[in-house]
Amino acid sequence: MQAREEERRRLRRDLHDGLGPALGALSLRVETARNLYSRAPERADALLADTVADVGAVLADVRRLVHGLRPPALDELGLVGALEQLAARLRRDEGEHRLDVEVLSRDDLTGLPAAVEVAAYRIVSEALANVVRHARASTATVVLERGAALTVEVRDDGVGIPEQTTVGVGLVSLRERADELGGDVSVACPPSGGTVVRVRLPLRPTVPEQAGPHARVHA
Repeated sequence: MQAREEERRRLRRDLHDGLGPALGALSLRVETARNLYSRAPERADALLADTVADVGAVLADVRRLVHGLRPPALDELGLVGALEQLAARLRRDEGEHRLDVEVLSRDDLTGLPAAVEVAAYRIVSEALANVVRHARASTATVVLERGAALTVEVRDDGVGIPEQTTVGVGLVSLRERADELGGDVSVACPPSGGTVVRVRLPLRPTVPEQAGPHARVHA
């Protein structure tokens, strides 16, 4: 639940400290322009022009907040399309390394619960970010399968995870998102190389078991 509470805290902070005061300032500026219009129309017009520009900035903030709640690409493209869009952004040079990402879906993923779609998208995004930051991989593959649960697998051909490595924030975040839906995460480094992150997200609500900070992440 920690990941969800952190998102709620961030959203509340952005609304209270950012969007709320910005809208209040715009309202005052419009009122000032109304008062000026009869005796100083040029000043009022300039003030309204500045207000229009600031409204554009506020709208950009609203879009950012909406994206934080649910990526618009999920509604526009579906889960597979949104992940392919994410993969396309990563198919570029990362310094001296190029990462090619492929998204494979073996089942019809339409009609997934909204919470499962968002969790799957966020998990894949975090897993691929970990690949970019740590794996020194050239390829990564995302595989999605639908049964009683949605199974998401992210595998790469990178250097793997060294033994005795402490579970980092990225893997803890994956576990927390899966735990919220009663799912689980496993992380493995097969003999052939690379890393495989496998996540199971039940399609029906379940009661997550109480776990410590490293539980349900199986290396």
